[in-house]
Amino acid sequence: MRVWKIMGAVLMLSVMPLGATAQTSSLAQVVDRIMTQEKVVDRIVTQEKAEMQMLRQYAPLVETYIQMMRPDAKLGPVPAGDKYFLGLAQLANGVDLESFAGEGGGGVRHKLVGIGSVFSVEFQPRGFLQMIYLDTNGFDQQNYRFDYVRREFLGDVRCLVFDVTPNSSAGKGRFMGRIWVEDQDYHIVRFNGAYDGASRTNFYFHFDSWRVLAGPHQWLPAYIYSEEGEVKYAMTRKLTFKSQTRLWGYNVGRSKQEQELNKILVQAALPVKDQAEAANDYTPLQAQRAWDLQAEDNIVDRMERLGLLGPRGEVDKVLETVVNNLEVTNNLNLEPEVRCRVLTTSTLESFTIGHTIVVSRGLIDVLPDEASLATLLARELGHVVLAHRIDTQYAFFDRMLFDEKDTFRHFGFRRTPEEEQAAAQKGAELLQNSPYKDQLATAKLFIQALQDRTKDVPNLISPHLGDRIPNNWAVPSPASGARTSGTAALPPPNSPNTAATGANNNVLAALPLGGRIKMDPWNDELTMLKAKPVSIVAEREKMPFEVTPFVIYLTREQSRSTQAPQVPAAVATESNAGAGDAAGASADPK
Repeated sequence: MRVWKIMGAVLMLSVMPLGATAQTSSLAQVVDRIMTQEKVVDRIVTQEKAEMQMLRQYAPLVETYIQMMRPDAKLGPVPAGDKYFLGLAQLANGVDLESFAGEGGGGVRHKLVGIGSVFSVEFQPRGFLQMIYLDTNGFDQQNYRFDYVRREFLGDVRCLVFDVTPNSSAGKGRFMGRIWVEDQDYHIVRFNGAYDGASRTNFYFHFDSWRVLAGPHQWLPAYIYSEEGEVKYAMTRKLTFKSQTRLWGYNVGRSKQEQELNKILVQAALPVKDQAEAANDYTPLQAQRAWDLQAEDNIVDRMERLGLLGPRGEVDKVLETVVNNLEVTNNLNLEPEVRCRVLTTSTLESFTIGHTIVVSRGLIDVLPDEASLATLLARELGHVVLAHRIDTQYAFFDRMLFDEKDTFRHFGFRRTPEEEQAAAQKGAELLQNSPYKDQLATAKLFIQALQDRTKDVPNLISPHLGDRIPNNWAVPSPASGARTSGTAALPPPNSPNTAATGANNNVLAALPLGGRIKMDPWNDELTMLKAKPVSIVAEREKMPFEVTPFVIYLTREQSRSTQAPQVPAAVATESNAGAGDAAGASADPK
């Protein structure tokens, strides 16, 4: 028995060191995980500081559009007034802005003043631009606490998700919310929350800010959505609004120059002699057309270099397909050929510059179908057919040398009422002979929807360069057997579920803003959205002309036509798996 006792004691003594060793090992793993997470956070902080420094070299265009909202028993919140701002962000100076429109020109600065009240609410454009940064001074672990949440994909980009809260001693105006960090170079690609420290006189709005990849190690601010429903002011009043802020034109005016300078041109030793010398001279009519075309090209080139016109691309081809349908069916042979371009702003407007038809991105976004687009283009084509010319003084190149913020004062393409009336009549004639003549019921619904919302979105329908979108388009009456467009130039909007909505609710008169086009913020390239059709289950989901949140499908694919200059990463990249696993060690698996 004594022998067995001794053996048992030996066994117990031999097990105890093993248990102590296991506890020590587990504690070491926890400490290592904490240290590894701190290293990841340090890299995020370092990369964000490098990002802020990198952005100082740019001066992108900034557009903020705000819709004040009011409750509707049937439709939910609907627009009840709007404000608009377009300008240049001088990021070298922090969050400085220069307005295109100038003070009082439809800017976002607006006071909501009641009768006999001394209280007001004023929107500041710089406040919305500030939302491209989390914190301009002091984004680090001394001022913030970082709590790892999980790993999550935003499109094709795997991200580490952290909740960020300011420390009690950090002071006011600090960011509080959630950040998404791509797991290769630790760039923050999205942050959602608000700045804390609001008072009775100063409000910090909630926002969701997105960045997109433009080049190696460059994630540029591009989209900001803000929404408030319970901001109280003047004791009993509430401010309810939704807003979109877009940034683009980071490489404005440079991409085309770089491409031209990089081209290799081979010139023959002897000049090529044209044998048809008798046909080389210009008649007076040809000379006038050439002069008009030079003025047209000067304007288009200058506006593209300013970032107000997107470079030629697939959306232009969509518009030109519709114009071609109108020309062919009406036996038109126009010289020079009619071209289409897209104005990059959200305002609803269209105009002609000689033989170039310009339609705004915002207007294309809200048009419900191809026949509605054809109705709009037919009116502008009427100006071209009737030879409504532009000011040929723009053919002089010195007229293109002006300060970019004076663009809207320098350019203007408004038509006289007589020209507008004549173009409307000619457009109706073109439609009557076109393949769209039996498909114009939706175009009439769009016009009606625009009339219904005119008082609610006055700044959205206020043009910068052309005439206001008319709400009395001359649309021929469609035949009783309306059919679907056969040319398919413009993709149909999201198809509603007629079983769920009923026969009278399955037509979209107008789409929300951002319903068709996406824009590359680096090179301003415009492409059509590629989204799956969804079913509309309620009338309030139609949201004509309304602001909606941004949800961006992030990718690591860089701009196709041009790339940003490569900038060394601020943080050396290690194994992705190790970084993700280390940051995720303290979270519950999902």
